Amino acid sequence: MEAVQDAGVVVTGAGGGIGAALARRFAAEGARVVVNDLDAEKAKAVAEEIGGIAVPGDASAIVGDARDALGGTVDVYCANAGVAFEDGGAGGPLDEKSWAASWDVNVMAHVRAAHALLPGWLERGAGRFVSTVSAAGLLTMIGAPSYSVTKHGALAFAEWLSLTYRHRGLKVHAICPQGVRTDMLAATGSAGDLVLQPTAIEPAAVADALFRGIEEDRFLILPHPEVAEYYQARATEPDRWLDGMNHLQRRWEEAR
Repeated sequence: MEAVQDAGVVVTGAGGGIGAALARRFAAEGARVVVNDLDAEKAKAVAEEIGGIAVPGDASAIVGDARDALGGTVDVYCANAGVAFEDGGAGGPLDEKSWAASWDVNVMAHVRAAHALLPGWLERGAGRFVSTVSAAGLLTMIGAPSYSVTKHGALAFAEWLSLTYRHRGLKVHAICPQGVRTDMLAATGSAGDLVLQPTAIEPAAVADALFRGIEEDRFLILPHPEVAEYYQARATEPDRWLDGMNHLQRRWEEAR
C-alpha cells in the first residue's frame, strides 16, 4: 500500500494479539516498524519475525526512543496498548486500581503520544494516528465499567484529534472491534464468554479491517460490521437498547 510503504510505524502493545497483527501487516506492506510492548522478550520476538525494531517499555513514554529508532520520523502511530478488567460484579463498579490503570493506559497513553507527535506532524502537514478502541467505546460492556468508560474516552480523544487537525494533514482511525481472540479477551472473564466469544475474530481480521479503512480514508473501523447497527440503535432508541443490555446483565448474573 502506497500510503504506508517505507513509512516509519510504531505499534504499542505489539507483543501479541491485535498489536502483533498490526505490526505484521504494516511490515508486509513495506513499512519500517517499531514493536513496543512492556514485555521486552515478546517485543523482541515479534520484531525479529517481521524485520522490525523492538523498543520495549511503557507505551506512554516511548515516542522519543521510537522516533530515534526510525531515523528521526514517526509517520504512523498505533496506540494499541490497553488493559481490561472484570470489575463490575457483585462488588460494584469501584475498583480504584483498575480505574487508575485503565485511565492511564487506555486514554492518557494516547494523549501523551499525540502531544509528543503533533508538533512534527503539523509542521510536515502529514501524520497518521491509529487508536485501538473497542466496540465498548461505541456501546459499553457488562461487567467492565473502567474498560467501558475509558474506551469511550479513547474514542472521544480520537474524534477530537480528527476534527481538530484533519485540515492540517492528520489522518485518524479508531478501530472498534467486539471480541478478538487475544489474551485480553480471556481477561474479560465470564462476561466476555457470554458477550464476546460467540462472534470473536482473529487479530489478523482486525488488521485487514484497518487497511481497508486506510484505503477508503475512513475514521471509524468496524471489524464487526454489526456494531454499526447496535450503535445506531443506542443513539435512536436508548431505553430499548439499555433494556437489551440489562437482559444480558441478568443472564450473566444468573450464569454466575
